[in-house]
Amino acid sequence: QVQLVESGGGLVQAGGALRLPCAASGRTFSSYAMGWFRQARGGEREFVAAISASGGSTGYADSVSGRFTISRDSAKSTGYLQMNSLKPEDTAVYYCAARWGGRSYYTYEYPYWGQGTQVTVSS
Repeated sequence: QVQLVESGGGLVQAGGALRLPCAASGRTFSSYAMGWFRQARGGEREFVAAISASGGSTGYADSVSGRFTISRDSAKSTGYLQMNSLKPEDTAVYYCAARWGGRSYYTYEYPYWGQGTQVTVSS
């Protein structure tokens, strides 16, 4: 079992930045790939970014590529999503997730999820 807790959400103006930490506890975090997903009100949960267990491989949704950066600090059992140049369309609840094995773009391949943190970008 892996327990995940996101934080760092809030209200920010368009063009601003936020960093979302995802603190992990339980089994060895360094053995798990991690992903970030988001869900806007009334929408489906969608892929944002993913990172391999080693941190050596990352992937991003086209909508955030070049603006968002996923990273991890296994010594602190914490993953991060750095979000720059935020846009109103980035407004959503952001979730971190973990899975044994390689990184994935699909929600159904992640068995462990945090509770989510709200990010609101004003225009």
